[in-house]
Amino acid sequence: MLVLGGLAGFVLLVYVAVVLGGGVLIGHTSSPHVGLSVLATAVVALGFEPVQSWLEDVVSQLVRAGRLSPYDVLSRFSAALTSTYANEELPVRMAKVLADGTGAAGAQVWLVVDDRLTLAASWPPGAGSAVGAPGAGSVPGRRELPVRQAGDLLGVLAIQERDDVPLSPVEERLFAGLADQAGLVLRGARLRAELGRRFQELSTRAEELRISRQRLVDAQDAERRRLERDIHDGAQQHLVALAVNLRLAHTLAGRSPERADRLIAAQGPAATATIDTLISLSRGIYPSLLVDEGLVAALRTAISTSPVPVELHEVGTGRYSAEIEAAAYFCVLEALQNAAKHSSARSIRVELRGDPDRLTAIVGDDGSGIDPRTTASGAGLANMRDRVEAVGGTLTIETAPGRGTIVEARLPCLHIPDRQKG
Repeated sequence: MLVLGGLAGFVLLVYVAVVLGGGVLIGHTSSPHVGLSVLATAVVALGFEPVQSWLEDVVSQLVRAGRLSPYDVLSRFSAALTSTYANEELPVRMAKVLADGTGAAGAQVWLVVDDRLTLAASWPPGAGSAVGAPGAGSVPGRRELPVRQAGDLLGVLAIQERDDVPLSPVEERLFAGLADQAGLVLRGARLRAELGRRFQELSTRAEELRISRQRLVDAQDAERRRLERDIHDGAQQHLVALAVNLRLAHTLAGRSPERADRLIAAQGPAATATIDTLISLSRGIYPSLLVDEGLVAALRTAISTSPVPVELHEVGTGRYSAEIEAAAYFCVLEALQNAAKHSSARSIRVELRGDPDRLTAIVGDDGSGIDPRTTASGAGLANMRDRVEAVGGTLTIETAPGRGTIVEARLPCLHIPDRQKG
């Protein structure tokens, strides 16, 4: 009505200005001049459309607070669908058009992704908390419309009306019109969301595979180092004993042939035990006796072939975890090997003490000892320390020239009384 009134005023103004005003100027006031009437008609015809557009803009500013008419909103939204906007920007454009066209306090575009509603865009930015999620309950001034295409629910358009300013019938029709046109946009947005989620899943899986491969490589390296260490600590001890006993037999061959024969005969079982140990270690398995009967039984068998007399004492020991028993076993074997090879010891004492939260293994010899300040730590000591510290234990070595060596390994652990033989 305002636009029509403005146009009527425009026609009247042109008639008064051109016909009446022009007649006064040319001295023709008795009746309208035909020429001036034709001129006024031409001016009205030429200026009618520009004036109409201007009046519509003015009325839009006054009545709709600067908002576009519903027709213009739908036209601009249709143009946006075919414009050069990036596909990921279309939900945002839709939310903005929806909020601007209806004058709502906020608007949201929700997508159905994996059967769940996901917020795709909101306008103004950050309006999500003001509008809320679809189906969140009865909220005054909240409007929702589902968006469907070929019977498939693609999403929901939601707006929050301003306080005491409900949607007019025209704005409600605009809301419905936008929902009708939104199907194509939401279908594309849902496909992009699903592709993005799938890409994220594949990226996560690729990272998990990379970490898994790294763990396998690390495990293989660790197993190789463990096997090398076990061969050094276990089988090499038997081989050292064989070498020492064979040298002793060679020495005795001249002055005590019978004793030499007995010593050589005893090396057959020792060689068999060495072969069995190598086979077990090559398969990555600890000595079967250690697994089946525990630390004390395994050590009794191991020290039986020592070239130096070994005395074993144990107090309060039982069964422990495989890691603890292996650490104690190979640590003791390494200490026995070092004593036999380097200390010229005449006797060795091995002591095992079991407490509720600790297993202590002590190996002491009466050999020559070493000076830690001048003697470099060899691979044997490093292996012992690595084994003990790997299970959270501590290793100490007390030695001095001429006073022997004491190696003490303290391993934190829980006693396992129900791990019995068999």
